[in-house]
Formats: sequence, structure tokens, C-alpha cells
Amino acid sequence: MTSPAVGVDHLVLVTATVEETLDFYERVLGAEVRDRHAWREGVVEYPVLHFGSFKFNVHPIDTPASPRAAVPVAGTLDVALRWSGDVASAERHLRSHHVEILLGPVTQEGAEGNARSVYFRDLDGALIELICYASDGASEDAQREPTRPGQ
Repeated sequence: MTSPAVGVDHLVLVTATVEETLDFYERVLGAEVRDRHAWREGVVEYPVLHFGSFKFNVHPIDTPASPRAAVPVAGTLDVALRWSGDVASAERHLRSHHVEILLGPVTQEGAEGNARSVYFRDLDGALIELICYASDGASEDAQREPTRPGQ
């Protein structure tokens, strides 16, 4: 029996600060914000951040949306987003937006093999990884040893 194909369609991002979160993901990661006005007017329960082939539903921490996580807490997301360039361009991009890099560049094992990553936090403290594969434009940088705190 063949297993069904599974892929990411959407994630739910729980936040304490919806407007600031929408601005952060739009400004720093280029998300397309959908339903912002409808959410403000109470027409929909939450706004949406689109990233091409997937999306984040942005739930205010006190949303009545159902079903939802058993214990929804802002800042508990830990996700790796694929960056289309090399890790140096991801690092430059984050710094240009005054985003503190917590770790990296480091070598990581991603869904498609070895890659280089940088890590940062959003406004609620969620951990975001930008992962960069050599096939996406990474240079010889992808072959260097990992850099971790304390090394």
C-alpha cells in the first residue's frame, strides 16, 4: 500500500500582537497579508499571511477560532522557511531590517539534505529559521563547517 503524499498547506501562528505581527512578516519576509481589513471589521476571525504555496493563519491569542491547539500560546512556533538565495543574502536581508540573528550561519540537515541556515525570532518570540539549499543559489559557503555559539 502506498502512503499518501503529505506537504505543508498552512500553519497557525498564535500572536499577542496581530497588527505588529502582520507588519513584521510582511516587511521582513515579504508575506502577502490577506483579510487584514475584513479582520479589523470583524468580518473574518483572523488575517492570513501568504507565502506563495503556503500560508500562516494569524490567530490572536484570544480568538474564538475552533478547533485549535489545546494550549495556544504566543511565540511557540518553531519553523524553517526556505530562502531562495544563499545564506549570506538571508543574513544581509535580516540585518537590513534590524533583525537580530540568534544563530548562524550554520550547516543543517533539511528536508532536501544539507543546507545553511540562520535563525531569528519574531515579535512573539517564535523561532524562525531561513534555510538555504545549494540548488537555490548557495555558493561554496554551503560547504563550510557549522558555526555554533561557543565555537
